[in-house]
Amino acid sequence: MSADLIASRQSEVIEEFSLFDDWMDKYEHLIELGKDVPEIDSGKKTDEHLIKGCQSRVWLAADEQHDGTVTFTADSDAIITKGLVGLMVRVLSGAEAQAIADADLQFLDTIGLHQHLSPTGSNGLASMVKQMKLYAAALAARRS
Repeated sequence: MSADLIASRQSEVIEEFSLFDDWMDKYEHLIELGKDVPEIDSGKKTDEHLIKGCQSRVWLAADEQHDGTVTFTADSDAIITKGLVGLMVRVLSGAEAQAIADADLQFLDTIGLHQHLSPTGSNGLASMVKQMKLYAAALAARRS
């Protein structure tokens, strides 16, 4: 089940972030996550794939696989933002489109991201989540 996959990945992230006592270490971890993000094809680094509402530039693409799952690729020109999108890709990529669209991403509050990001960072994260869910909802609608 894709919902179980997303829930399991959220639990992994919560566990990882609980290992760090202070936010400087958590930011370092985010930066490391950004290094592992599946990079978007350079041909998709277009305005069409640019996330609106992010202060830095974030490109995000969603590709539907034959089995109905969605693979996300991304990039950003800011290291923390790339870590944030990398975190979201890690949790959601590989799940079924409908499960992504319906996902309750409570891990973001549990690990304290919303409280520790600047207002613009928090808005950017919300924009990423919204865009990923919109892509997934569109892909799910096409399948039904």
